[in-house]
Amino acid sequence: MAFTAQDVKKLREMTNCGMMDCKKALTEADGDFDKAIEWLREKGKAASVKKAGKVAAEGVSYAAVINGVGVVLEVNSQTDFVAKNEIFQGFVKDLAAVTAEQNPADVEALKACTYPGTDRTVTDVTNDRILSIGENLQIRRFVRYTEGVNIPYVHMNGKVGVMVNLAVEGIDPNAEALVELGKDLAMQICAMNPNYVSSDEVPEAVVEEEKAVQLAKALEEGAANTKIPAEKAKMIAENKVKGRLNNFFAEICLLNQAFVKENKVTVADHVKAVAKQLGGSIVVKAFTRFETGEGIEKAEEDYAAEVASLAGMADKK
Repeated sequence: MAFTAQDVKKLREMTNCGMMDCKKALTEADGDFDKAIEWLREKGKAASVKKAGKVAAEGVSYAAVINGVGVVLEVNSQTDFVAKNEIFQGFVKDLAAVTAEQNPADVEALKACTYPGTDRTVTDVTNDRILSIGENLQIRRFVRYTEGVNIPYVHMNGKVGVMVNLAVEGIDPNAEALVELGKDLAMQICAMNPNYVSSDEVPEAVVEEEKAVQLAKALEEGAANTKIPAEKAKMIAENKVKGRLNNFFAEICLLNQAFVKENKVTVADHVKAVAKQLGGSIVVKAFTRFETGEGIEKAEEDYAAEVASLAGMADKK
């Protein structure tokens, strides 16, 4: 079956694949569109395997509330350029919708979910996107919140994605002051990167380890003063540790931190003030902060070695 340049153009518009790939697909399929699309899909799956070894450390962290369900997820690409691609961004938003609506247990379950508007799996569509975009794409992680008031925040076009989960009583969930509080907390989390909501959440082992470190420091600081008896020196050191633990909690716990917009009060005090203003109660139950690419070891190109290798190959010719 013969095909025309218009057929190639149409196939390209349908699949977002390159012109030469579309021409080859139609040639292989003898002009049959369905077979050509299937050929491209098969090629896309092969391409995804080939690209799977390439480190995907860029991408976006995205947060949104969809029908009351809060979702924050990270999807990685190989380059920041692709992360700004409209096709990629639309893909990420669709994944957020799938996560909210189909409630997958984990990333593997998400990959097996049905992609919106199709009868195909997320994995199938991911392979198509890899083919059309030309880079390895990885769905890395997600968190889903179904209860309470969820307030999202996305920083620098997806460099950081934050979700704040609040338990509220006696307050309109859409109250302007409540929404503003949620956004302020999300920006605080983005900027200050706390590990826990409050000091009550910090594991005892972590607290004991910090106590031991600070006690050793305090004892060493007091060792120079030989006029102070050993027992009194230890008491002074232990008192220092109490103060330093408060500083420790102020670094790693959201509610213990100084409120960024008014650093004379803590975040906990600010939350209480807003709750009093609105005539109800507000409890910060949880938060999630995803920073795109954190913890992924990025491949470093050794251009000097590459040039030397190419030069060596040229000498052999």
